[in-house]
Amino acid sequence: MRLLHLTVVIAAVGVIAARPAAPLNESSVADRTTWDSVFTPEQAARGQTAYAATCARCHQESLSGADESPALAGGTFLSKWSGLTLGDLHDRVRVTMPPSDPGTYGRQHISDVLAYVLSVNGFPAGRAELPVAGAALQVIRIEAARR
Repeated sequence: MRLLHLTVVIAAVGVIAARPAAPLNESSVADRTTWDSVFTPEQAARGQTAYAATCARCHQESLSGADESPALAGGTFLSKWSGLTLGDLHDRVRVTMPPSDPGTYGRQHISDVLAYVLSVNGFPAGRAELPVAGAALQVIRIEAARR
C-alpha cells in the first residue's frame, strides 16, 4: 500500500512539474499607475507644508526648479520619470536629498512630498495614502499620460 501511495505522489509531482509556468503578466509587475488615485488630499496638504519647509528653497515654490535643481512639475519632470516607478523616485529622493545632508528625510516625509508633487502634476487624489514602503511603491508606475 505504501508503494502505491508513493507512486501516486511521484506521478502527481511529475504532472505539476511538467505544466508550463503561467506567463508573467505585465500588470503583476507594476499594475497601478499614478492615475489610480494613489494618495489622499490630506497627504498632499502635509506634503505641501513639508515641501515649503525643505524643498522650495532649491526647487522653487512653483516646483519649476532652478540652476542645478530639476523641475518637479510639468513636461520635463514627467518625461524624465514616466515609465519608472514611485519607488524609483522615492529612492532617489531618499538617498540624494537634501544635497547638503543626503539621506536625512524620513520615508513618511518623502511620501508626503511626493503626494504633493503628484497633485501639482494633475494626478487624482484618492482615499488611500501613498505608502512609505519601497516594495509598495515599486508597483506604482509613473505615467505622464492617462491610458
